[in-house]
Parts: sequence; C-alpha cells; structure tokens
Amino acid sequence: MENLVQLSGKDNKTIKSAAKLSSSASLRRESGEFLLEGARLCLDAVLAGAEIKRAFVTEKALKDYKEYVEPLLSEAKEKYLVSADLFAKISDTVTPQGVAAVCKMPKDCDKVDSKGMYIALENMQDPSNLGAVARTAEALGISGIIISKGSADPYSPKAQRSAMGSLLRLPVIVSDDFLGYLKELKSKGMTLFATTIKDYDVKLGETEFPCGSIVMIGNEGNGLTSDAISFADKRVTICMSGRNESLNASVAASIFMWEMMKGKN
Repeated sequence: MENLVQLSGKDNKTIKSAAKLSSSASLRRESGEFLLEGARLCLDAVLAGAEIKRAFVTEKALKDYKEYVEPLLSEAKEKYLVSADLFAKISDTVTPQGVAAVCKMPKDCDKVDSKGMYIALENMQDPSNLGAVARTAEALGISGIIISKGSADPYSPKAQRSAMGSLLRLPVIVSDDFLGYLKELKSKGMTLFATTIKDYDVKLGETEFPCGSIVMIGNEGNGLTSDAISFADKRVTICMSGRNESLNASVAASIFMWEMMKGKN
C-alpha cells in the first residue's frame, strides 16, 4: 500500500514510544495520546472520529484484515509497516493481529447534560471492570461516565479491550477532584445516588431515578468512600437473598444502570 513507511530495528524510536504509551499511564496523560491494538478496535476509533496519529500494520494484517486496515490507514497521519517481531514490541496480547494505532485523546469531554443519566466510578482499580461498565453503559443508553483520578486509566489497553469500543464512543470524564466535580453537578440540580451494602435509605427496586441522575460505584474491595456516601442524596442497596453479601463492582454497576434506564429508552 502506498505511503507506508517500513520500520526496522528493535531500538526504533517510533516503536519504543508506542510501546511506552501502552504501559505508562503517566505518559498517556502527559502526551494526550494512547495506544489501541486490534483490527476491530482500531476501526472503532476511526468510526468514532478519533484523531489517528500513527498506524502500525504487518504484511499479514494487510491481507487478513484488509477491510479494517484500509480505513485506518486512510485516516492515519503516519503509517508504518512493521515485521511481526517488531510489532510484538508494542503488543500486550498473546496472539497479536498486527494492527495498532496511536490516537489523540478526545477534547471537550467535560460537558455534562444536567438532564442526562450518568455512572460515576470512584477508585475502581480493575481496568477490565471499568471497560465492562462502559460497555454496559453504552448498551443501555447511559449518557456518560465520570471517573475519579484514583481509578484505572480508561485509556489503558486492558480497559479499551474490555470496553470493545464503548470507551471511544461514550463521553468519559476523568476528574482530579471527584467529589468537587460532583458537587458542581449537584448544584445544577442533578441527583446523586450512593451504592451501599448497609446503612441504606432505600432498596434498588424501590428507587426512582429522575432525569439528571448520577449513580456512584466504588472500589472493588472497599466500596465508596465515607465522604462520597455522606455526600449523596440517597443511599441505595441491592437486596440479595443468597449467602453472598456483595457483587463484583461492574456487575453491581450493570444492575444499577439497568434500573436507571428502565422505561427511559
């Protein structure tokens, strides 16, 4: 394919830079760029209107994933042809497809619709959980996701793979001051719901979620912080009849989002 620059050498600076984006959250934040890997995910980025800075493909990928690769290469500012061995330097998958892209993080994602329905994640550590929440959120019509700075990076490879493109399409707001940001939204008339196991105000099945609702989901092991719980308008619990006392954070989020959106679509 025309305009493909062939890269070689294990110490190639372009490859090393892409590999570091895959592993370093701090570099992703500083550069405003992130790495996507996989034919489907890279095409999702193109379809979502992401700015494609650099694309990396192998000879095999050009043949095997032509329908995915061609749109990617047409949008990429820089296009590189790499060997399978060199591609492995930027890959974090067991069986790489040979397609990857460096994308620019979207701008202007901090605008919240005061009548929208949002999920807010406080200190969610597992990127796979975060991605799963995003995937369900998009499927159910949630307006966007608010993420605390102490949570997993939504632009990490694991989160992006788990989300299967949803983190590229949904508005994602990462807040350095999680409670401060929610306080601002509360002042605009939005209602905050805290998910709790005990000391709750109402059971989930008995809860009404008005337009302009935000449900806060906490850390996998410890749940929401006491500050977040005390800040909420209502504390809500999922009543369980089995012996298990808690649910996986992404599962709990899915149940809440289903109830939030029931009758609204």
